[in-house]
Amino acid sequence: MSSPQPVLASVSGQLQDNPYLETLNRQKASFKRRGAPTCDQRKEHLTRLQKAVIQYKDQLVEAAQSDFGHRSPHETLASEVLAVAGEAAAHKGKLKKWMKPQKAPFSFQAAGAKGQIMYQPKGVVGILGAWNYPVAMIFSPLVGVLGAGNHCMIKPPDLTPAVGEVAKELIANNFDEDHVTVITGDVTVAAQFAELPFNHLMFTGGTSIGQKVMQAAAKNLTPVTLEMGGKSPVIISRNYPIEKAVDRLLMGKCVNSGQTCIAPDYILLPEEKEQEFVNYITARYAERYPSLVNNQDITWIINDRHHQRVLGLIEDARNKGANVIQVNPQNEQLPEGSRVVPPTIITGVNSEMAVMQQEIFGPVLPVKTYKHISEAIQYVNDGPRPLALYYFDENMDTAQEVLSQTVSGGACVNDTMLHIAHENLPFGGSGPSGLGRYHGFDGFEEFSHKKGVLFQNKRMAPSKYVKAPYPDKALKVMNYFTKFLG
Repeated sequence: MSSPQPVLASVSGQLQDNPYLETLNRQKASFKRRGAPTCDQRKEHLTRLQKAVIQYKDQLVEAAQSDFGHRSPHETLASEVLAVAGEAAAHKGKLKKWMKPQKAPFSFQAAGAKGQIMYQPKGVVGILGAWNYPVAMIFSPLVGVLGAGNHCMIKPPDLTPAVGEVAKELIANNFDEDHVTVITGDVTVAAQFAELPFNHLMFTGGTSIGQKVMQAAAKNLTPVTLEMGGKSPVIISRNYPIEKAVDRLLMGKCVNSGQTCIAPDYILLPEEKEQEFVNYITARYAERYPSLVNNQDITWIINDRHHQRVLGLIEDARNKGANVIQVNPQNEQLPEGSRVVPPTIITGVNSEMAVMQQEIFGPVLPVKTYKHISEAIQYVNDGPRPLALYYFDENMDTAQEVLSQTVSGGACVNDTMLHIAHENLPFGGSGPSGLGRYHGFDGFEEFSHKKGVLFQNKRMAPSKYVKAPYPDKALKVMNYFTKFLG
């Protein structure tokens, strides 16, 4: 007979030297001691987070500037500080309703009994953040974690150490260490963090790293939420005005210089509209960024390695025959050390080019044409499932058809990226783009244990009659029902 706990035995041996195991054990002990927090206590935790993020807004903006070399303060405030504070405020208003046990629908097989669904805290949740939104990608999940009544350990991304240190101070000044704590460090620390036996682990980042995180979590049978990425397409229909589509999709492509997991990654549009699209988007880019040097509205690529990676995608496409259009209205020479990539449109792309194979994460926009909308749908479906899909069409019946024929983590019709701002929509991927979802109720549910409870009828319980020796008549009755159900 095999050991009943072979996995736990081996993992416990591996974890003995993990420097963060003691912190996790303290949090687990504290969770057991305190028990599930009340609704008012959870609201107070969220209020603390909400106020702390606002209080530290200047430090967070300055830290993001330092980590990126330059980052638009408007973008940090809008997409990180205000987004998290707003999400926490919205979460508080609905917690009481979400926490109430739900009545399960009637069950014929359990006739006479009542079913109920209870939401309980899971325990200690680990959060591994992503560098592209280093504030939001740790504190947005924390909203759901605290709303669900959990304790939390947070590992900010190693590529944004300045933000990590501010986050560490912010949390330390507002939460007990055995309730919420931040652990900073490099990739070695992140690997040690992922190996801890959390009650749930949340990761945001690239697919290849997500696979390693899931493997580490599997050793402890830790449930995971993986928020990754992929090549999120924009499909423009024939009947949608190009000018209108460009004005709306550029918001999604320009914010954070395209370093967003749900940024528009490439365009699919009717072949006869390609030149119109190129002309209009080039003009709009020039209006937004009349100068590329010392422009306070342009966020830099995060580091030299990623800067060279994006430039490499452009060069690879050019060498393989693509037409590369870079928008530099004043033909400026970018200073050495600047990690600005001019807005770049690439036409004449094919599947052999790296820019059509890899997630871009930069201000580069390949354009691919189609003759019939079915070609665009097939192209999307032939690739890995994206985190987001954007469709522009005046006809909502056609829009529904495209949405039903494609699979993506989320989608927007006639806009880009704003589905992530809707706190009542689930946010998450599918397959290579992610596993699980959060935001609003979905975050509360994701970080809760959803327990099914049956309350048996006081007068009659079937278990009283289900006992050996079974009468022959019982077998006849069950055989009758197999024919009926068949």
